[in-house]
Amino acid sequence: MSPRSASVNEELRRRSRERLLQATVELVADRGYEATKLGDIADRAGTARGLVSYYFPGKRQLLQSAVHRLMHLTLEAALEREPRTEDGRERLARAIDAILGLARDQPRLMRTHMAGILQAEGFVQCAEQQRLAELLRDTVDRYGSAEVDTDYPLLRALLMGAVVAVLLPGAPMPVARLRAELFQRYGLDWELGFPPDPHGG
Repeated sequence: MSPRSASVNEELRRRSRERLLQATVELVADRGYEATKLGDIADRAGTARGLVSYYFPGKRQLLQSAVHRLMHLTLEAALEREPRTEDGRERLARAIDAILGLARDQPRLMRTHMAGILQAEGFVQCAEQQRLAELLRDTVDRYGSAEVDTDYPLLRALLMGAVVAVLLPGAPMPVARLRAELFQRYGLDWELGFPPDPHGG
């Protein structure tokens, strides 16, 4: 049997890494961070335990990469959803709705993620985070920003603040209220993006 080519090995590594990221999202969302062990993640992903340490220096970094992957996949799906559009205002509305939707639909996962960013480890730079940044930056650019380098970090900060407000234990803000504030700030019509069901809270 001939040895595998470099491209085949690279693809196998990419798939293994993605399975680990997906398994992390599923297990932390279901069990919580403390109850999720690296061995459980490897088992769920169908990979060797040693691969976790090969790709990631620790569980917190693995979780951040996993959530950033979920965020960029969710954002990408929202931006490319039919009917596809190049309209910058519609794309910004979709981006806001996608991120707020994750806070609403995955509260345990997103709360754990935000807590990790605010702790000593801080913000982990990884390929998944960079892809998320590219999508948000492109969204700001298409919206018509004349100062993308200033406006992109501001949008990121506003979205992070909104996510924290949705997830704040004991005093959560309603998603619709936060959406209204963000839409007003950016001059977006309520009907853009994916408006919440008025009867769904």
